[in-house]
Amino acid sequence: MSNSDAAPDLVLHRGLITTLDRARPTATAVAIKQGVFSAVGEDREVLPLAGPTTRMVDLQGRRVLPGLIDNHLHIIRGGLHFNMELRWDGVRSLADAMNMLKRQIAVTPAPQWVRVVGGFSEHQFAEKRLPTLEEINAISPETPIFLLHLYDRALLNGAALRACGYTKDTPEPLGGQIARNRDGEPTGLLLAKPNAAILYATLAKGPKLPFEYQLNSTRHFMRELNRLGVTGAIDAGGGSQNYPEDYAVIQKLHDDGQLTIRLAYNLFTQKPKGEKQDFLNWTKNSKYKQGDDYFRHNGAGEMLVFTAADFEDFRQPRPDMPAQMEGELEAVVRILAENRWPWRMHATYDETISRALDVFEGVDREIPLEGLNWFFDHAETISERSIDRIAALGGGIAVQHRMAYQGEYFVERYGPAAAEATPPVKRILESGVKISAGTDATRVASYNPWVSLALLVAGRTVGGMHLYPQRNCLDRETALRMWTENVTWFSNEEGRKGRIEVGRLADLIVPDRDYLICREEEIADTVSLLTVVGGRIVYASGDFARFDDNPLAPAMPDWSPVRTFGGYGAWGSKAAATDSAQSPRAACGCANHCNLHGHRHASAWLCKLPIADLKSFWGALGCSCWAV
Repeated sequence: MSNSDAAPDLVLHRGLITTLDRARPTATAVAIKQGVFSAVGEDREVLPLAGPTTRMVDLQGRRVLPGLIDNHLHIIRGGLHFNMELRWDGVRSLADAMNMLKRQIAVTPAPQWVRVVGGFSEHQFAEKRLPTLEEINAISPETPIFLLHLYDRALLNGAALRACGYTKDTPEPLGGQIARNRDGEPTGLLLAKPNAAILYATLAKGPKLPFEYQLNSTRHFMRELNRLGVTGAIDAGGGSQNYPEDYAVIQKLHDDGQLTIRLAYNLFTQKPKGEKQDFLNWTKNSKYKQGDDYFRHNGAGEMLVFTAADFEDFRQPRPDMPAQMEGELEAVVRILAENRWPWRMHATYDETISRALDVFEGVDREIPLEGLNWFFDHAETISERSIDRIAALGGGIAVQHRMAYQGEYFVERYGPAAAEATPPVKRILESGVKISAGTDATRVASYNPWVSLALLVAGRTVGGMHLYPQRNCLDRETALRMWTENVTWFSNEEGRKGRIEVGRLADLIVPDRDYLICREEEIADTVSLLTVVGGRIVYASGDFARFDDNPLAPAMPDWSPVRTFGGYGAWGSKAAATDSAQSPRAACGCANHCNLHGHRHASAWLCKLPIADLKSFWGALGCSCWAV
């Protein structure tokens, strides 16, 4: 037995540990001392190291993985609002989603809104549709409702239109569309044509939480991420996220030792035509890498200049970037290169990537980019030629799981053949270009990392469409590396984390199922039973619940949707997490588009009509075929 000073703080033993260390790929036990792995090996090697004060956790034979790191998460912005948002992420039927909406409206006081802010796709619902404007107006004439679907559209009820001041006299916004009726009155449908500015601007009109509530909200968001096995993230900035004002909450949590997600943050330019001045100011007043292992500066982006932002609304034609893009982008990239700041750049389409590479190559001829860990985000339609050009410049590509939510729209516009490698992950891996995975949560895709891992492994959207052929899918270990050690290049932390290896930061998870051998269709439903960050158990449930070191006050305010529904899949509400066999659609056994005489399930579920038998011929509210 070692003396207490040398003994580890924590030992986890009797596990099936996947280390991702090629020199020692498996183990059964780990020891952690002062936040790093101090020993990795077999029980017989590690257990004798324990001292009288060492905390012991019996893993009961469960699989252990390195903590997951999201390469693109809007966690700072998302945390400020998380407690106000009703999450439809992972909800399997529109009927259940609308029931959640109805329940939330009942407890939300004026003048607050009920907001569903992204993270879902209509294709995940059994009904394969969004609610109608008539349905959301019927459910709440007085409480404002804002529903954001991807960066495609938003649905507002009449109360939300009034709260936003949208009337017949409201001018058409630049880059967006307010749908109107024959009399010119707004209907409540907002469309991103061709960009999401109208969606950003409308959401920003809603009430905000006070500072103390934002602290609580951000902690709850981090705990939700910990529940899903996330231990680190790179924050990609975001629209309406101002530096340094909107970073005060995350800074205080860091200063108070309350961060449970390791966070590297990028600075996102804040207004069109002011990009150059933003980065001139920031490179004078901020230092790249400033901070520590929990909160550190990671350079610029994802927005460098507004003229280079090609939003990924696949329901709309590909946008062409304006002629001034190159000049404005060069001015910013030159500042960053001179100050040795890496950058990330949002780019959906190869046409945008190719033009940006022209700029990067031009700057490189005068100021070598070698050693700067710069990269493109998203890159769904990147070409082989562009991949090779990135390789020559030493850049990287950070991919996200947006196609899990938008694959059906992409196929509808460009065809299934074009969708088979969007993005071409295997080709990028073969090229040697640095590549990693993430989510782009919270407004577009969900923050659930297992949806991304399922897409990489199985190639299916959340709606069940087989998007990628097997030849373009990854084996499970490669996909896991995309979410762990590969991400560390993108935050310039190679060798510090991403593996379970002596000397690395002690971040690990114990999933509720064995990711390496469970059925493919089970991957996306994975959660963590035990999440460790820096040797601290920040989340624990089930047999490990007694080990949880992260006490957290209930979500604030007291009407927060988080109190009732939790997060992904509405895990916090047994009533909302209805088994599919008990959903209205399954109960009545009818079809989505009248085969024969299917009714509107969401409307039927919410109606107050005294109908006991949903299997009757006409169904509740009658057949939807008559209303089409």
